[in-house]
Amino acid sequence: MSIHPPVSPPAIVCVGETMALITPTGAALADADAATLGLAGAESNVAAGIVAAGHRSAWASRLGDDPLGSRIASELSDRGIELWVQRDADAPTGVMFKDPGVEGSTVYYYRAGSAAASMAPGFLTADQLAGVRIVHTTGITPALSASCRAMVDELFTEARAAGALVSFDVNDRRPLWSMADAAATLARLADAADICFVGRDEAERIWGTRTAAEIRAHLPGCDLLVVKDGEIGATAFHGDAEPVFVPAPQVDVVEPVGAGDAFASGFLAATLEDRPLSERLAAGHAAAARVLTIAADMPPIR
Repeated sequence: MSIHPPVSPPAIVCVGETMALITPTGAALADADAATLGLAGAESNVAAGIVAAGHRSAWASRLGDDPLGSRIASELSDRGIELWVQRDADAPTGVMFKDPGVEGSTVYYYRAGSAAASMAPGFLTADQLAGVRIVHTTGITPALSASCRAMVDELFTEARAAGALVSFDVNDRRPLWSMADAAATLARLADAADICFVGRDEAERIWGTRTAAEIRAHLPGCDLLVVKDGEIGATAFHGDAEPVFVPAPQVDVVEPVGAGDAFASGFLAATLEDRPLSERLAAGHAAAARVLTIAADMPPIR
């Protein structure tokens, strides 16, 4: 099944897997008698944030031809996200379990062999992306499978051929691949992106870079590099210009999951509006703050 984009393209296309999310209620996963069913996906989180900021956004991926895939498609569509989705009758929709704990949540992935993991070169072409301003993906996507990794490499080329900027969030997921594979692949893709988001802590974990300046030295090819440093703030490096730093606002954190995706959505929405770098960083912080104060990856549908 091929993807047929609309005649009038959205401003941004976000490419990656979204899974069904199962979270126990009232107890740990091993002891709970009940659970809630939601969804989880970095790229669809960004797409939702872009729509909430007033811009058209599409989410491109593959889903199983199953009830979980239908549930995900329905909720994302209800949020105003345009779906560029292939349904797969032979592979399931991925599932993620969250196990809440006093020291934080542990997650368990059941996504090997999922419909999204079978994305491969040819999934999106320059013709399909014509008129799109930004194509966004994350380091989760190339970790899903060898075919996904090859698809992301081609996606960078096809996006640029279509005249779009390539946005990449490093978003390292430790359970998905080895440290050696992650370090090499994520550095290559981050350095090749037009816009890259990376957390200072994850960069130190995978590359040994301790400061924003060291991360910039490690990724000299990226035109616009945004280094996020949690509650401290974020620094943007644009070409050879002096870096721009904007502190993060003080927030009473309920749960940090999804805040990085929200930051990217705020920053990219402000990029679509051609706002100055300081305002883009501030917009990223504001979007992240809204998610930090709720126990979900995305605000509720109004």
